[in-house]
Amino acid sequence: MELCSYRQSYPRKSRWVPACALAVLLAAGVAAAQDPVEPPGGPPKVKVLPGPAGAVTLAEVNRNDLRATIKGLVSCGTRHSLSSWTDPKRGIGCGRDHIVAEFKKIAAGSGGRLSVVVDRFEVTGPRTGNKQVPLENVYAILPGDDPALAKTVFVVSGHFDSRATDIMDSTSDAPGADDDGSGTAVSIECARLLARGHYRSTLVFATVSGEEQGLYGGTRLLHYLQQQGYTIGGMLDDDIVGADFAPGAPHRVRLFSALGKIDDGDSPSRELARRVEEIDGRANIRLIFREDRLGRGGDHMPFVEAGLPAVRFTEPLENYHHEHQTPRIENGIQYGDLMRFLNFDFMARVARDNAEALRELALAPAPPADVTLSGVVTPSAKVSWTAPDDTKRAGFELLWRETTNPRWSVFDFAKSPETFVFKDVSTDNHFFAVRSVGKNGARSIAVPAVLHRR
Repeated sequence: MELCSYRQSYPRKSRWVPACALAVLLAAGVAAAQDPVEPPGGPPKVKVLPGPAGAVTLAEVNRNDLRATIKGLVSCGTRHSLSSWTDPKRGIGCGRDHIVAEFKKIAAGSGGRLSVVVDRFEVTGPRTGNKQVPLENVYAILPGDDPALAKTVFVVSGHFDSRATDIMDSTSDAPGADDDGSGTAVSIECARLLARGHYRSTLVFATVSGEEQGLYGGTRLLHYLQQQGYTIGGMLDDDIVGADFAPGAPHRVRLFSALGKIDDGDSPSRELARRVEEIDGRANIRLIFREDRLGRGGDHMPFVEAGLPAVRFTEPLENYHHEHQTPRIENGIQYGDLMRFLNFDFMARVARDNAEALRELALAPAPPADVTLSGVVTPSAKVSWTAPDDTKRAGFELLWRETTNPRWSVFDFAKSPETFVFKDVSTDNHFFAVRSVGKNGARSIAVPAVLHRR
């Protein structure tokens, strides 16, 4: 019987083995090469605590509220950052007024716990004509209940400014329904979903201006939080999250995160992205291991550049006829960022993903600190860490992954800070991390173990 046939001859020194030849070898009982098993008996059997009860459900997201928010913003004609801040019917000040009204309505139902802040500042740059111009951000702030964690903040943000084709055109219509009325609506909806809850850390629901002029609002948001003495636990930026154009919908939202800068660890942004995916599920989140779309940027970037955990949500595939375009019809094609192109079912899922991620992160203990890796030229990896006392913490999950695997797995559990030995697991073949776990099942962002270099 002929097992293999060839249509071309192979040189005698060729390193390539035809697939049929490999099949013959395997059929003959020649085993494929395997890697050593680490540890030899497999990882310990660990009972993993379930996540916290009371998850936000998709049914709780109000699509009518999302629609009403964007309709109000679009009614302002343009929300260009250089348009009027004082005209109540047209310009960016009109957009601000709609946002403040929505936040105040939510605050009224929060028992006085949610506060609304209008943060005014000035900027100068190429996209302001090199002139000093006034800008404003709007924040709704829900203080954390735990004195030890109340100065840790988790942020969701969308930008409410819009633009026409010409970045300096502050007079033409620029509806900005998707970019970024959608992200603004998601931030406001997260406030509505979470404002009546109680969390260990503080939540900030932000809407910012000046994004299209140079990420000014996002930069100011970072500076504002730092000036108020907050530690940024995580920042979720929602920008262009309102449409799902491609055939075969529904699709997952993309979640962009920046690369790490050290060989044996990863960035805080990447760890935040992993945690969000774990909370919301792979069926809902598509991890994109880039800081942002190629050559572009968003309001999470000032946080990333400051070494803080920040990520960006963006719809699955963008339609560029509906971004950064003055509304018009050319060659039978409708240009412009109009409400009719939005998908509120998709936007509702994005809002739920953001809200549930914020909820779990704000319920979690503080992440461990001083997480170091040792055990070089020994058969076992050793990980050490510290953490403050916390009566609501159950302990710590010891995590590991192959260096090529994008996701962590739980290796073991420790009740208190220590030096944990990954017995018979090479320091070379895996990455390691530690995260805190609350008695309620809420988990912190993972902190990678890095070699202590003197």
